[in-house]
Amino acid sequence: MVWVTVPDRATARRVARAVLTAKAAACVNIVPGVESHYWWKGKIEKGRELLLIMKTSQARLRALERWVKEVHPYETPEFVVTPLKAGSEPYLDWIDSSTAD
Repeated sequence: MVWVTVPDRATARRVARAVLTAKAAACVNIVPGVESHYWWKGKIEKGRELLLIMKTSQARLRALERWVKEVHPYETPEFVVTPLKAGSEPYLDWIDSSTAD
């Protein structure tokens, strides 16, 4: 699973569509209402964002990262990976088949 924050719904939908079309992700959940507090260029900042939770295979992880960087408006977009250690076998198989070339 990959976690990515975006500034607005239009960007969330654009990123989701791009990575799904490229088969770099099998699913993208768009979670609204995230309030982020973070360090940026020496200052503490805050802002409202949306969180994208993306499901992909290990084989497509780098492609997903490239697509996110290509379509994301941030200078340094969040791209954090949480390994899927276990899960429903049919669901994990679906992720693999949905991201196969």
